[in-house]
Amino acid sequence: MILKSFNLIFKVSAVLWFIWGAVHMFAGIMTDNFILSGDIAGAVSGVADAIDPETLQADYPDAAGALIGQHGFNLLWVGLVTLICSFFIWKGNKNAIFLAAIAGGLTDLGYFLFMDLGGYVNFMPGTVMTIVSSLAIITSFYAHFKMRKQ
Repeated sequence: MILKSFNLIFKVSAVLWFIWGAVHMFAGIMTDNFILSGDIAGAVSGVADAIDPETLQADYPDAAGALIGQHGFNLLWVGLVTLICSFFIWKGNKNAIFLAAIAGGLTDLGYFLFMDLGGYVNFMPGTVMTIVSSLAIITSFYAHFKMRKQ
């Protein structure tokens, strides 16, 4: 009975990481699509969605576009890593639990510190995704460490 409850907790965490990974892959693709089309302001306003897009219209240097493009690429790969990890977390794989927590958790920590606390983003979807990753980390760590004790 106890093992079944841990398996359920791993499955909940896996679903949360799958959602988080898919959303971040989508965000990375969209960000890079803006960059590749030359719309740096569109990419910036897509990320900093609580800011009036009119105030973000500027003649950005190419280096700023490259920086935002790198951000989009990072969103894509970290989303892919956590999405892949979700399949292994479903089975309670320790390495996947820690890899997703490190990759996704640290990504969202930076987001929280610089975007959320800075007031540059709306609650939905960004802050919600930070909550999703936090819950995924908490649930998988709880199940993993409680299961190890038994």
